[in-house]
Amino acid sequence: MKNICVFLGANQGSGITFTDAVKNLGQLLVENELRLIYGGASVGLMGMLANQVLSCGGEVKGVIPEVLMKQEIVHKSLTKLYKVRTMQERKKLMVDLSDAFIVFPGGIGTLEELFEVWSAIKLAQIHKPLGILNIDGYYDGLLNFIDQAIERGLITHDQRNLISVSREPQSLLHKMVGALGINPSVVQKK
Repeated sequence: MKNICVFLGANQGSGITFTDAVKNLGQLLVENELRLIYGGASVGLMGMLANQVLSCGGEVKGVIPEVLMKQEIVHKSLTKLYKVRTMQERKKLMVDLSDAFIVFPGGIGTLEELFEVWSAIKLAQIHKPLGILNIDGYYDGLLNFIDQAIERGLITHDQRNLISVSREPQSLLHKMVGALGINPSVVQKK
């Protein structure tokens, strides 16, 4: 597991909780020699994470579609930037470049990416771990909805178990490497 795709918002969100968490995640990725794959923007949580990884000496690969190049303001200091035509091409390339996926707090696009990857894992089109970083309970409502869908027989426990969830980046990485059958000690302890 060397290339971690992080889905997260192009907006910053409110409060310092997300800012602190994104810096912590960026530092953790670099400490564990993991490359960041993300959406290529210089704004919001996306830009903050890329900047943190770069400032800690890590590698960052961004993927941005033409339609968002002005809107999200392309990050100009990345290790590698891939420019694609469409959102569909963006998501496909991000999946292809990545060994695992972390869903950080974000908006509509982040939710779309979560469900698209989860569905592809369920259908065995992708064989890579998926984790939700539930910072400050951001995804509690979504996780409760999934539990309700399980109770009503529309999602199975096995499908739910395809997603690791944690409030802490270190714990989430441990769960995800465990899902790969890799010894969790490969993720450094702080």
